[in-house]
Amino acid sequence: MASTAPWWRNAVIYQVYVRSFRDSDGDGVGDLAGVRERLPYLRDLGVDAVWLTPFYRSPMIDGGYDVADYRDVDPMFGTLADLDALVADVHALGLRIVIDLVPNHSSHEHPWFVEALASPPGSPARDRYVFRPGRGAAGELPPNDWGSVFGGPAWTRVSDGQWYLHLFDPSQPDLNWANPQVHTEFESILRFWLDRGVDGFRVDVAHGLVKAEGLPDRAGHSDLLRSAATPYFDQEGVHDIYRAWRKILDEYPGDRMAVAEAWVGSPVRVARYVRPDELHQAFNFEYLLAPLEAESMRKIIDESLEAAAEVGAPTTWVLGNHDTVRPVTRYGDGPAGLARARAAALLTLALPGSMYIYQGEELGLPEVLDLPVEVLQDPTWERSGHTVRGRDGARVPLPWSGDRPPYGFSPDGTRTWLPQPAAWAGHTVAAQAGAPASTLELYRHALRLRREHPALGEGSLRWLPSPAPDVLVLARDPGLVCTVNLGAGPVTLPDHGELLCASAPVTGRVLPPDTAAWWSR
Repeated sequence: MASTAPWWRNAVIYQVYVRSFRDSDGDGVGDLAGVRERLPYLRDLGVDAVWLTPFYRSPMIDGGYDVADYRDVDPMFGTLADLDALVADVHALGLRIVIDLVPNHSSHEHPWFVEALASPPGSPARDRYVFRPGRGAAGELPPNDWGSVFGGPAWTRVSDGQWYLHLFDPSQPDLNWANPQVHTEFESILRFWLDRGVDGFRVDVAHGLVKAEGLPDRAGHSDLLRSAATPYFDQEGVHDIYRAWRKILDEYPGDRMAVAEAWVGSPVRVARYVRPDELHQAFNFEYLLAPLEAESMRKIIDESLEAAAEVGAPTTWVLGNHDTVRPVTRYGDGPAGLARARAAALLTLALPGSMYIYQGEELGLPEVLDLPVEVLQDPTWERSGHTVRGRDGARVPLPWSGDRPPYGFSPDGTRTWLPQPAAWAGHTVAAQAGAPASTLELYRHALRLRREHPALGEGSLRWLPSPAPDVLVLARDPGLVCTVNLGAGPVTLPDHGELLCASAPVTGRVLPPDTAAWWSR
């Protein structure tokens, strides 16, 4: 019997980093028309929905997360007509579409900020952003000690002596969510895209919109990836914003949804973003950051499921995204890292709730660690004084076909916006399609089973006795067992039934190291 639960509660959602997915016009940059071309690939992969990173008008100083116009498409990616056609094609294939929303900050080229700089201190235009006088005898010091996530101070001084806040790059001034105009504007933006048929939003820096009263010193550097409550992250006021947004989302048919990018201190804090009257999902970054070893994984899985159940929400699992090192490299790189990433994928797909896949994970792509410094574009590289390379290594364009760059991402001879490794020929979609042992076919097989098996998706989990400390054994009812060997040697398992799927070859009941397997009984 078909489930009547909202689609997002057990969906597998594929993140498309638009600049690096598929280039349709030969300029070396991915675009909306390129995404449309490859939608059948995503349907055949077996995902339920597509999340697009920002395609809005932008100077692209932070890859489009510096938005100059929230209601238009940047010419680099196409037109509004291209977006409308993409939405229509997504729905025609039986998929859903989620788009990025960036409410913490705008671009410095946004008309509001241009007006703010042209207006005097204390003006209504300035009040849409966080402007403050400086400290020191002549206001020469920043208003407080906050640091930018990208390195350096979080304040920049303008010509009349005031300072403005930017938790990220100076080209990304923070909006002032104490101003009712900001609330009204973003509620209008939500409706603009909902009216165009999008199924949901990924809310960028969802924990950062509200700043503590008085902007007190923090006495420490910003770290987006490991954030407990600070004067600028995870403040109580963000929840009122999402309650208002939830009412708007609920007005529309089709189970529209929103997922929070909230880097907060614990699963309990994450769960506060997905209470019944707030957002629908929140990425489980504790799981992403956890070491791939049995005790740690079991602990975070249990804590996450318990916290989500307290508020009636599904847990939203994620192994990577455009801001983090790719799993293959994070888990050790080379063949060992790939084996562990494949095992982690099968474990994650077996868990109750929803999962996000970042483009290229299904191809086993590693992080590109040797990009020439002259091509680096992440603002972290400059803001850190050339000490932190940033996130470009996870954003290299996808390899589709062929034995040399650009591997079908762009027409032959095109120079892609980030260079692809010469050794990626074996990673292409064409090379892996139909190859039984490939990572692509592993994902296709597992996603098909996840869709078909009655135990998978939303539901409950039971831990079964383990034959060794480094082995996880979990049951999904009815009739599925997932075993994961994270130890250094093979382990003989008890009889769990018929082998359905494995991340590496399994003979009999002997589970090799760095291997996950699904069994049906």
